[in-house]
Amino acid sequence: MANYIALDKQIIDQFIKNAIAEDVGDGDHTSLSTIPQGTQGKAKLIVKEKGILAGVELAIEIFRQVDPLLKVDVLLNDGQEVNPGDIALTVHGSTHAILLAERLVLNCMQRMSGIATKTNRIVKSLEGYKTKVLDTRKTTPGLRYLEKWAVRIGGGVNHRIGLYDMILIKDNHVDYAGGIHNAINQANAYLKDTGKQLQIEIEVRNLEELQQVLSIGGVDRIMLDNFELRLLKQAVDMIDGRFVTEASGGIVEENVADYAACGVDYISMGALTHSVKSLDLSLKAF
Repeated sequence: MANYIALDKQIIDQFIKNAIAEDVGDGDHTSLSTIPQGTQGKAKLIVKEKGILAGVELAIEIFRQVDPLLKVDVLLNDGQEVNPGDIALTVHGSTHAILLAERLVLNCMQRMSGIATKTNRIVKSLEGYKTKVLDTRKTTPGLRYLEKWAVRIGGGVNHRIGLYDMILIKDNHVDYAGGIHNAINQANAYLKDTGKQLQIEIEVRNLEELQQVLSIGGVDRIMLDNFELRLLKQAVDMIDGRFVTEASGGIVEENVADYAACGVDYISMGALTHSVKSLDLSLKAF
């Protein structure tokens, strides 16, 4: 399970470089045509909606890469609760540089803050349960690192980052492999042959498939997919702590506590990243 918070400089630098190139093309002609070169200015990042702030550390890197001479003063940090009117940071220096960085900073921080806010609400709703909230691979292409980072800021836990850091045997893998027995045995043989140290998780769709997994073993975690609550509780009782349990499928903010009450270790929710509302922020000159 990937549980990173610290900035991965290589990933971030490449992301910023690509994003700036996409936006600026052969020049910010509006700024170049209206504002004299060398003009200095200040701007403040204003919070316009209640939530959890995320992306401040990223914003610092964006400003730095756009122009190392820009001075950023951070007033609020990642993970802090914010309210309308709060000032997250100020930046001063070249107005051309500030305007070039503006939209990228806002796009990233609004998206990340929206994810952190939603995640935090769900995490708080599960206080008193042992269950932790996981994200999924249902992320925006090219933004997965940022979105999973935001989940962590909001108090959630990262599931696998991609296809390379865990073996997750889902229904299609089982069907293509010729059944649960084949899929588990072949996954373990693959790890032995390659020498890779990866956890194995398998998805089951009903109690019959669960019983097959329990009789075979050879996995670290069992994903109980689209189980109605009554059957989910029965499945957790059948597993009886022998494997880590994860519930997924059809779980939303409104019913997540009902699933946690069944005793699962993890709940994975694609909604943390695939349909989140961005938090309203703006960057204004002053």
